[in-house]
Amino acid sequence: MDKQPLFWAANLKLLRTRKKISQQHLSNILGLNRNKITAQESGKTKNPRMEDLVLISSFFQIDIDILAKSDLSTIPVEQLEALEAGNKTDLTGKHIRILPITVDNSNEENMEYVPAKAKAGYRSGFSDPGFIAALPKFTLPELPRGKTIRMFPISGDSMEPIPDGSHIIAQYLQDWSHLKNNTACILVLKGGEEEIVFKVVGNRIKQDGTLTLHSLNTVYHTTTIHIEEVLEIWTFIGYMSKQLPEPALAAG
Repeated sequence: MDKQPLFWAANLKLLRTRKKISQQHLSNILGLNRNKITAQESGKTKNPRMEDLVLISSFFQIDIDILAKSDLSTIPVEQLEALEAGNKTDLTGKHIRILPITVDNSNEENMEYVPAKAKAGYRSGFSDPGFIAALPKFTLPELPRGKTIRMFPISGDSMEPIPDGSHIIAQYLQDWSHLKNNTACILVLKGGEEEIVFKVVGNRIKQDGTLTLHSLNTVYHTTTIHIEEVLEIWTFIGYMSKQLPEPALAAG
């Protein structure tokens, strides 16, 4: 498995510089030797003490996990300012909640189906283990094993040629920063008339904290939403439909 890049050193220097304080001043505030600050900013300290990490994280009001794993130089200034102000808005979606799941008698994760009658309440029940446990279960061959998979009904013609009334099979996306551009997704939204939407999604989280939503039906315009409007992202695997596709008309 490839090692995840760490950004602690670069982030520490960035945040200290943004506060316009010297290494000596920071060391005085934290009660640390200046050489420790210098070594951490240069990346020479490979395994800093946990006590030091907690001190630095508390001073900058940013979680250790974010300081270590997120390249803060790549996020928009307004998001960086929000983090510095103690705003805990997650940049990846990983820490919004723990996903409730159910398992079968073999301890294999179930695949849940969200029927139309449950779709309207999914936004309020998605984090309720009881709500998830009550959803119907389904199985299909050749779906990824060991993944969280659900099936959602869709309505409307915005994603034609996928017909109205189809059922979208999708896989839960844990880390939104890994979303590839122009991926078809089910999105569960916090507000608005539609709780669950199916769109081709463009990832602009690093640029400005947004997602662009495209329809396959070109009659519909592209829209943009902020990641704070999103509760869940599920990436498209396939779909089921009782409707045959429209035949292509022969030329001439």
